[in-house]
Amino acid sequence: MENTQDNPATQNPTPADEAAREAAENAAAENAAAGQAASEVTAEAALAEAEAKITELQESFLRAKAETENVRRRAHEEVQKAHKFAIESFAERLLPVIDSLEAALADSSGDQTKIREGVDLTLRQLTSAMEKGRITVLNPVGEKFDPHRHQAISMVPAEQEANTVVAVLQKGYVIADRVLRPALVTVAQPK
Repeated sequence: MENTQDNPATQNPTPADEAAREAAENAAAENAAAGQAASEVTAEAALAEAEAKITELQESFLRAKAETENVRRRAHEEVQKAHKFAIESFAERLLPVIDSLEAALADSSGDQTKIREGVDLTLRQLTSAMEKGRITVLNPVGEKFDPHRHQAISMVPAEQEANTVVAVLQKGYVIADRVLRPALVTVAQPK
């Protein structure tokens, strides 16, 4: 430990020493205050910048959310329109069939040959319209019985292989590999 009695500067400081010490302390305090003020200004600037960035991101998020909702709404409307008007092209193909049937009803000639030709033509128009609408006929005579596409009414003894279709009582219809109506059939009994 240092002896304070041996050091004359610490024993009796002069007024000049004391003023210098006070000036040094004041300068240090001013520097600390200035540093703290500069630090506060920097922190406030950083805070303001962060708040501006948050506001910008919130606005961007809200715009993106609104755009997503608009896309979802438009897609929903398109799906509804597609469901509502999906049959439109098929209905347009059926219009000539309706015209032919109305013409047949308006005919008063009584000529059976002419009526038969008209009905045959109308049936061909209808078949064509169905094919264009991807509706195909199930007429499975001689085919293996398929419970997904056929409905068996009865089993009959027959010369053909067991579980094959012997006769079609009512044709079935398929649209794009989906059964609209199964064919009503009789099936060969096992021997």
